[in-house]
Amino acid sequence: MAASTEALGSPGSALRKRRTVSPNESGHLTEKRNNGDGNEGPAECDKTSDVTLQTGTFWLTRIVILRSVAFIYFVAFCVAYNQNKQLIGDRGLMPCQEYLRSVKHYVGGKIGAAALAYAPTILWFLDWADMDANLDSIALAGLALSGFVLLAGRANMVLMALLWVLYHSLVNVGQLWYSFGWESQLLETGFLAIFLCPVWSLQPVPPHCPPSRLCIWTFRWLIVRIMLGAGLIKVRGDRCWMDLTCMDYHYETQPVPNPMSYYMHRSPWWFHRFETLVNHFIELIAPFFTFLGRRLCMVNGGLQLFFQATLIVSGNLSFLNWLTMVPSLACFDDAALAFLFSSTPGGAKRAVCNIQRQEAAGRATLPTKGMLVRRVLNISLAVLIGYLSIPVVLNLLSSRQVMNTSFDPLRIVNTYGAFGSITKERTEVVFQGTTSADPQDPAALWEEYEFKCKPGDVKRRPCLISPYHYRLDWLMWFAAFQTYEQSEWVIHIAGRLLANDSSVLSLLEHNPFQGRTNPRWVRGEHFRYKFSTPGTPSAAQGKWWIRKRLGPYFPPVDLAGLRKYFSSRGWPHPDIN
Repeated sequence: MAASTEALGSPGSALRKRRTVSPNESGHLTEKRNNGDGNEGPAECDKTSDVTLQTGTFWLTRIVILRSVAFIYFVAFCVAYNQNKQLIGDRGLMPCQEYLRSVKHYVGGKIGAAALAYAPTILWFLDWADMDANLDSIALAGLALSGFVLLAGRANMVLMALLWVLYHSLVNVGQLWYSFGWESQLLETGFLAIFLCPVWSLQPVPPHCPPSRLCIWTFRWLIVRIMLGAGLIKVRGDRCWMDLTCMDYHYETQPVPNPMSYYMHRSPWWFHRFETLVNHFIELIAPFFTFLGRRLCMVNGGLQLFFQATLIVSGNLSFLNWLTMVPSLACFDDAALAFLFSSTPGGAKRAVCNIQRQEAAGRATLPTKGMLVRRVLNISLAVLIGYLSIPVVLNLLSSRQVMNTSFDPLRIVNTYGAFGSITKERTEVVFQGTTSADPQDPAALWEEYEFKCKPGDVKRRPCLISPYHYRLDWLMWFAAFQTYEQSEWVIHIAGRLLANDSSVLSLLEHNPFQGRTNPRWVRGEHFRYKFSTPGTPSAAQGKWWIRKRLGPYFPPVDLAGLRKYFSSRGWPHPDIN
């Protein structure tokens, strides 16, 4: 009987590669090839259509997180470039040069370690003669670097550290205008992103620098703290969170509503109760899913992303909700995020596939000296975050919890929270000016200034600007339920309006005196605002808001009367250019 040539062995059979299929640890089938030397290895992903990724690695997660952080940085630096000169520039409402001088005097008159610890910023080392140019340079450098990372999807520790230093330099001289919780949250997120990258390489998938699981867990720990902080401050704060009635007011009274807020406010009462219950679940219970295995961790990540998306749709909360999405992405591994990447040859997805198949075949890259040093660095990061988290956790457990607070000058680990109390009615400060010689004349015509986004004209549709942010509009919301004595910068704005100051006017949407004689008097009026009801005559007239005058917020002022007021506070008089 003649045997087959393959059974007997043909001259080329020793060189012929055989395919076998074997299950890997996850139960998936991994294609292997016999290379002719007795060693079996995985098929190269570039040579097969199968690019299914395995669980447990975070190469693609790193790319998504870094691009997301870069996007937030880009928006933040864009806001800085457009508004910083007017707010903290040479002729800003709160010049940062004067702030740095006061810090320098406070720490003993020297620019040293004490000054840097009090206000960490590279502005200490720049020429203060043209602070506007310094602020613009920092913002433009941040825009360029973040734009590169966003578009290219490539980053290293140097680039991310530069972005962190640049934004730190603005936040620490921003004073009242940068006093919001999302500034510290961006700095903490940006700090963690530094350690997610390789030191020098700009490869999207650098084979010798795998994403550290410890670093991934620092992001997860961040989203846990953010949500628990927000949830606990609510149940310990306003009674309406426990009564499930807070959402009856939130959409109307939040700092800067958007068009959807108008319709969400009119939702049925039972829907508002349901919203509040869901809020408590997502902020107080879902974060613990992070520690209960891969699937539940992804459930928490999905819930957090959905929750932040609904907040984005229903209000203008700056880039806060977009930023809060970033650490939630760390709940997903490569297998979960693979759908975001194409399977084109040479792409990141196929590169990760190759690495996974090599590791499955026991051919993982041997640790280099640099990789071992990096492991030590990652462990050091985890220890640092753990140590700095101690006061933060104690704060979470305290009945006197405080939110949006930093316990270290570099804001590496912070406390967070939002809407611990809900205002039950909306009040607004409306600036008005007149050219009348006598502000008490009943015939005087008072004309209103309009801000970029905050409610004013009752027929103007609420704006839609998130993730962008108008810092002055946001602060005017706080000023409305304080007095002008508590917010003296409001009078500073009034003085600038009297002089038709182009710097301050650029922060407003409408100047009724543009191209005309400057106003002789400016005053602040206090109004209560409520959403109009759809279907009513007011809504039919195009009114989004119904307002009622409460009285004067500050009395009519003129340039002559403000001279002494400005001088006592060290402000340059508006008519002095």
